[in-house]
Amino acid sequence: MAECVFTNTRIVRADEVFRGSLAVADGEIRDLDGSSSSLPGAIDLEGDYLMPGFVELHTDNLEKHMTPRPKTDWPSTAAVIAHDGQLAISGITTVLDALALGDVDQGSARVRRLNDMIDGICGAVAGGLLRADHYLHLRCEISYPDLPRALDGAVDNDRVRMISVMDHTPGQRQFAKLDAYYTYYQGKYGLTDAEMVTFIEARTRDQETYGKTHRRHVVALAHERGIALASHDDATAAHVAEAVADRMSVAEFPTTVEAAKASHDAGLKVLMGGPNIVRGGSHSGNVSARDLARQGYLDTISSDYVPHALLHAAMLLGDEIDGIDLPRAVNMISKNPAESVGLLDRGEIALGKRADLVRVRAEDHPVVRGVWAGGERVA
Repeated sequence: MAECVFTNTRIVRADEVFRGSLAVADGEIRDLDGSSSSLPGAIDLEGDYLMPGFVELHTDNLEKHMTPRPKTDWPSTAAVIAHDGQLAISGITTVLDALALGDVDQGSARVRRLNDMIDGICGAVAGGLLRADHYLHLRCEISYPDLPRALDGAVDNDRVRMISVMDHTPGQRQFAKLDAYYTYYQGKYGLTDAEMVTFIEARTRDQETYGKTHRRHVVALAHERGIALASHDDATAAHVAEAVADRMSVAEFPTTVEAAKASHDAGLKVLMGGPNIVRGGSHSGNVSARDLARQGYLDTISSDYVPHALLHAAMLLGDEIDGIDLPRAVNMISKNPAESVGLLDRGEIALGKRADLVRVRAEDHPVVRGVWAGGERVA
């Protein structure tokens, strides 16, 4: 592509913010300058920030487009395109679509439509229909009886960049408090108290029957194929020790300060949800991501279920948390997640990196005003 120059902008690099100009050619960042460009075709960003494209490791936002109403299936390609558009206008230029292999409800839409989602993503990528760069994150529920078959059918897809090990058995991890489990699943499925007792007994029995064997299978496959591994909802030092023994590199949504500290100290990259930061706390009553940031135990932010939460959360941390300046906060949504899954060609504004760029105006509320992926404007 022809050269494109951005001028009069505050460029957010990995360790500094400086006012100047940036030049792009052939999809890469080719020049950085601390002065304003006088080229006639330069794009004046009017003092707005220019940030690296955001990198999302864990979002299940696609599910809302696949099933926009209960028992209402939407065509997979159309759903993927709608989901992709929502990500792009939020500044997300690289995404690992988080797909659940198994669920506590074994007949749920996420289980039933897993292959539709994979086919929809891969078909849209192959057809050049998408704005963001899409990869797959396989979320493996180890108590799901049919997990090995589901994983074996998906793990060799060349878009897979991360696998996480999940265990949503009641009474542990995300739902260590059973009252939170009742609130969440009765609200989601409309179960009576008696039905919840049966539901909990069945989930506990599945975990006891399949949990250990399935975990070993998932970990072995990931290591055989060189795919990044993440633990999920660790709550105790023992959980973290197991993750370390399994050579995991990412700690997704630790539920306690104890687990976050142990993960951070062991070298795992701690990932927390942007909605937790924006709302000021966890929706299921677990540890506050802001508290982890204050204590230095937060490395990466995920938009989780609200795409715009990625930018919003980073800006809040940069504004409100001592010791976290804007470059460090932006690293949490760009450089750090990219490095966690080996995407070393992107995630920061530096010479030779992909020209994935986001124009942000931050006055009363941060707003994305332009997005470029590989140097091409996509939003």
